[in-house]
Amino acid sequence: MDDLWRGLTEAIRLLATGDRDVWEVVLLSLRVSLSATAVSLLLGVPIGAVLALSRFPGRALLVGLVHTGMGLPPVSIGLIVSILLWRSGPLGSLRLLYSPTAMVVAQAIIATPIVAGLTLAAVQGLDPRLRLQLLALGASPVQATWWLLREARLPLIAAVIAGFGAVISEVGAAMMVGGNIKGETRVLTTATVLEVGRGNFDVAVALTVVLLVLTYGVNLALTALQQRRRPF
Repeated sequence: MDDLWRGLTEAIRLLATGDRDVWEVVLLSLRVSLSATAVSLLLGVPIGAVLALSRFPGRALLVGLVHTGMGLPPVSIGLIVSILLWRSGPLGSLRLLYSPTAMVVAQAIIATPIVAGLTLAAVQGLDPRLRLQLLALGASPVQATWWLLREARLPLIAAVIAGFGAVISEVGAAMMVGGNIKGETRVLTTATVLEVGRGNFDVAVALTVVLLVLTYGVNLALTALQQRRRPF
């Protein structure tokens, strides 16, 4: 209990005094996580919509891959991305390993199946007659899909929340592809692991509190957007 209390006190002190190292880690955590979430939306929403609205050979296999990806261990993604970006790997010439970009790539791969799976479920949950009605009224397939996504926007915001939650709290892949380099790739989760390894439990608790506050703030904003009442 003493460590928890000291951690809470330290968290308040670090935030109140504007500790440069802490705010640097916080801002990098936000930048990496929000970027990865945005990439996962750009990829996951179209994938989920196509799988929900199309029927083609191999669709069941792809849906199974998406569902499997939703539960794939992040450390496995980190290992695969590290091998690809290693100097002797196929993408080593890009020199992205141990950089924020590599962290964004790994975290986007983690979040994309989550967003795609939830988008698939959200669109499939709509009345199938709605798409037929839109097409009958002259909408193109792309326009009909857009309106269906608008109709399913509330569960889609839940997909955003789930995707962001998966990447902001991720540590294994971030450590493997980022290297936890101070001032460059150190984020809240990897900094917490580092402080625990050093035995600085009060600092680790403080960083955890900051992470929880940050996560709650972003999710609160997304929830407020989701729960906003539409004018009649």
